[in-house]
Amino acid sequence: MSIRRRDVLKPVAATALTSRPLMTVTIAAAPPQKLGTVPHGIRSIVPVTGRDFDGPRLRGKVLPGGGDWLLLRPDGVLELDLRITLETDDHALIYMTFQGLRHGSYFRTLPRFETSTGTYAFLNRIVSVGVGEARPDGAVHRIDEIL
Repeated sequence: MSIRRRDVLKPVAATALTSRPLMTVTIAAAPPQKLGTVPHGIRSIVPVTGRDFDGPRLRGKVLPGGGDWLLLRPDGVLELDLRITLETDDHALIYMTFQGLRHGSYFRTLPRFETSTGTYAFLNRIVSVGVGEARPDGAVHRIDEIL
């Protein structure tokens, strides 16, 4: 199948990818639960114990009880599957998940959000990307909203 010239999206300002900072999430973690070798790689589960998040439109704390389900694949890439609950300074709850990959020093992630609180309902409609790095006691993720 060939692509016809008229089918290619023309570069215009409305299609250019731009972003703005959404938040930085700092995660504290307990020692990993190492399941060992499973059919698709080496599985570990890292319990999230808390910490905080801060951005131009929201800030608060990461609640304990979430986790990061990690899979180290045979090709050396680490798959991330994070699920946490955020509580804003005004007590709204936000469910945050992301899928991501780590190869090299940094994570690359695709965060998603769910909330029932009107003030933060914009989170239900955005597309975001993140970059993060591991720290001795957890991780730090910088998340940008794609405009």
